[in-house]
Amino acid sequence: MIELYLIRHGIAEVATDNIKDEKRRLTKQGRQKTEKVAQRLKKLGLHFDCVATSPLVRARQTAEILVTAGLSSQMEECTHLAPDGNIHNWVVNWLEPKNFAPDTKLALVGHEPCLSRWAEVLVWGEGKERLVLKKAGMIGIKVPETGSPLGRGQMFWLTPPKYLL
Repeated sequence: MIELYLIRHGIAEVATDNIKDEKRRLTKQGRQKTEKVAQRLKKLGLHFDCVATSPLVRARQTAEILVTAGLSSQMEECTHLAPDGNIHNWVVNWLEPKNFAPDTKLALVGHEPCLSRWAEVLVWGEGKERLVLKKAGMIGIKVPETGSPLGRGQMFWLTPPKYLL
């Protein structure tokens, strides 16, 4: 099984007329909280083979914090993790072609409601709008390394950041 860790970006600036959504950066508080979460994950012994991130600034900054904390040495931009990303396209165009080993651990840094919807599709085969992922929170799902993972995942972790601080 491949372990996927769906991680929502940290607290970011509010979109305004001067700051477009895709350019929003982590706030000072968002950066500090995300750094604390990353340090806690490291203390728990987590290490990701790759951190895939949405191309939006706040997600990239969150992914960079994970890498800087030593949770991974690889970071890759993945357009499928943008707010309008489609899980089916991600599976076919990103996950399956990479042919990951069974014990691979991947961090996917993105946005809500996309990540919680993805988690539902991976576990239940469809979005049910039941899961909520807080900023800097994480959902862990084990998926089979072969065949479509949709509806075949096993959730093993759902935690808001307050339980990691």
